[in-house]
Amino acid sequence: MSEKSSGKGKCALTIPGDGVKIELIASAIEDAKKIEACGGDRIELVSALSEGGLTPSYGLMKSVIESVNIPVNVIIRPHSQSFVYREEEIEMMKQDIRMAKELGANGVVIGALNEQNQICELSLNRLLEAAKGLEVTFHRAIDELEHPVEGVKILSNYKSINRILTSGGKGSLSNNKEIIRNMILHSDHIKILVGGGLNFENVTEIMQGTNAPEYHFGTAVRVERSPFKNISEDLLKKLIKLVKK
Repeated sequence: MSEKSSGKGKCALTIPGDGVKIELIASAIEDAKKIEACGGDRIELVSALSEGGLTPSYGLMKSVIESVNIPVNVIIRPHSQSFVYREEEIEMMKQDIRMAKELGANGVVIGALNEQNQICELSLNRLLEAAKGLEVTFHRAIDELEHPVEGVKILSNYKSINRILTSGGKGSLSNNKEIIRNMILHSDHIKILVGGGLNFENVTEIMQGTNAPEYHFGTAVRVERSPFKNISEDLLKKLIKLVKK
């Protein structure tokens, strides 16, 4: 990709090359503008960041998608109670996916489990049908599985799934590096997007220990690392420089 300038933020916009990709969470239009202006590769758009991210409103989706040029992937998650969804909730999620598609989202971030903490392929198939034509990320529901690598093998059967967001299961990223490496080994066409606890202190270790192609950040670039505070442009620029070096 080529370099271009933009007036949508205070930082000079640089479109990175085809190396390591950085995805950052936005929960407001100003977040999205900062992420693009400072060189982020992709946005995961959420509401309720303090709850791990829920489906954003129509207005937020529309405003963000129309305000930036980098890809916007919208999380489709109706509640934070679990990743097990009733029939009515799956129908709601399908409607939200269609809305994201109509608004021009690049992709959606989805996931569904059953009561045994296994991937619910029945629900997943219904969501994937609604998401045809969009990029699909299977989110950190996979980290609830007893054996995340087995989950990767199952998801690799779905050609319409593009990436998996994971911290390698329960526990800390630093302790899960080998699991993440094994997830990458068995991921077939799917890209492994590492996230969930990534920060300035551990990102170099995690990058060197996993060699994952993509990295996902949330509170690491926010003031006081708080989900309730704004993205800090200074932290964002430092992070992108650190990861892209």
